[in-house]
Amino acid sequence: MAKSSDPANQGPSILGIPLWGRVVIVVLFVVAGVTAWFLNAFLSENLTDSTRNRAELRLVLYSGNIQSELQRNSVVPLLLSRDPELISALEESSFTTTSQRLIDLQGEIGAASIELLDNTGRVVAATDRNQLGKNRSSEATFVDARRASDTAFLVQELESGGFGFSFSRSVRRGSDVLGVVVVAADLSKFERSWAGFADAVALLDSSGRIILATEPRWRGRTLDEALALRDAPSAIARALRATADWAQTQPDTFVRGEAVLKSEVRVPFRGWRLVSFTRYDAVRESVNAVLALVLTVFALLLALVFYILSRRAWSQSAVFQQESEDLRALNARLQREIAARVRVQKDLAMAEQTIAQSAKLATLGEMSASVSHELNQPLAAMKTYLAGARLLLKRKRSEEALASFQRIDDLIDRMGAIARTLKSFARKGGEAFAPIDLRTCLADAMTMMEPMLRDSRVLVVRTVPPEPVMILGDTVRVEQVILNLVRNAVDATRNVNAPQIDIIISQGETAKLTVRDNGVGIADPDSLFEPFYTTKPAGEGVGLGLAISSGIVTDHGGRLTALNAPDVGAVFEVEFPRYGMQQDAAE
Repeated sequence: MAKSSDPANQGPSILGIPLWGRVVIVVLFVVAGVTAWFLNAFLSENLTDSTRNRAELRLVLYSGNIQSELQRNSVVPLLLSRDPELISALEESSFTTTSQRLIDLQGEIGAASIELLDNTGRVVAATDRNQLGKNRSSEATFVDARRASDTAFLVQELESGGFGFSFSRSVRRGSDVLGVVVVAADLSKFERSWAGFADAVALLDSSGRIILATEPRWRGRTLDEALALRDAPSAIARALRATADWAQTQPDTFVRGEAVLKSEVRVPFRGWRLVSFTRYDAVRESVNAVLALVLTVFALLLALVFYILSRRAWSQSAVFQQESEDLRALNARLQREIAARVRVQKDLAMAEQTIAQSAKLATLGEMSASVSHELNQPLAAMKTYLAGARLLLKRKRSEEALASFQRIDDLIDRMGAIARTLKSFARKGGEAFAPIDLRTCLADAMTMMEPMLRDSRVLVVRTVPPEPVMILGDTVRVEQVILNLVRNAVDATRNVNAPQIDIIISQGETAKLTVRDNGVGIADPDSLFEPFYTTKPAGEGVGLGLAISSGIVTDHGGRLTALNAPDVGAVFEVEFPRYGMQQDAAE
């Protein structure tokens, strides 16, 4: 009788599992599914943002490398066009040593090639001697250089399928064109370095055409046309894509049939853009590792439930024990993989900090010249006061000597204020443009100029509007332009009886900064913004301030002009696109 009632006492069961055991198993499955679903969404979003940020950081580095390469090569045509030896060789048609001179220069600057053309377009000297004698009179590099008075930049599509980048400038004697200097920049080397850090990287010009890309088929096409170039997917590939789209967030686009993240930054050169595409593989691997760990925990709980349920079946306990050992081994392996990934992420964070510190040190290096200039005057005054104090002490005039020491102490405080101001200025720099108030830039710049203005006894009249004048730019570089203009105005009014500088900020369609002085005026306005042109005595200036300022304003999409005032003095006007006007145009 007892034997027949034993199954009934166990309650309803399926395969020997009691009701409470089935309830626990169902609850574990439901909790595991819900946890995996929400954890997948949370981790996917956060790791995607992290991957996108790292991709954008790499693009910023790539953009800086491209800009540095172009700037280094753009200066060479200007210097060669003023080289007396090249001018003499073109006038005398004597090119015996010219090619060797260009080859030596190429090794120093790292340009792809350098060519010298006479006024008929014939190559008379070149780093590649196979090009000697070729006629380039019909090519755009020769034609544009003869027409323009400054350096011309040209992007040409090559027969090999890539693009060539060259700077050209005419060599003149007065108004006569003697020849043309052509310097080719090697940007294709960046494609090879990009291929090791991202799945696909493309450089687009202002028209949207791809001029550099890790995918050779993309060159010469728009971004939409390039992304459309992919092989027809098979049935298995379509199934895998559908599964990936269901399991992860919607991708930005597809490259070679794989979902990718799209990142884009602006290259501060002629409206160029740099775009990269990074696969979701790293994101999915990290998410899957965490999900596997969570599911392993639930699996261990489930194994424990089965173990408790099967205690009475000793024959099955060995099987469950073996399964538990396998799961523990899998858990340990997953833990090691997670630890390895954490170490990689820490190494990447350390590398990012190193890059940020390098950029900061570069900015502080640029400020060293300003520190030296601003501290020269207090140091000179301190030397004078020390000499006077020494003389007064010899003459037993101690009270007057103490007054000199007090002046020296005041100068030390003044030097400390200058150092603190310049230190604050050095911390403001950044590579990315941001909305800034032109009035704030003027106020900070005038704070740094205060010692120089006080010593020169120049009357500064500032006229600024009460409302903000917003532009899109870099605070440090805009303040550098203001400092150069005001410093030049102070130098121009050095020998004037009542020196005065008027600084006016106004806004209309553009944001305008005007600096007017009553000094000696501009002797040669046409050559004012050329590098190394200066009217100061030797040792007081190298003629780079206005050339650098003009380049900075051009990078901001603005314009720097100079003219002589109708009565006396000079007027410099800086125009920037207004930030609000840019937003309205974009909308």
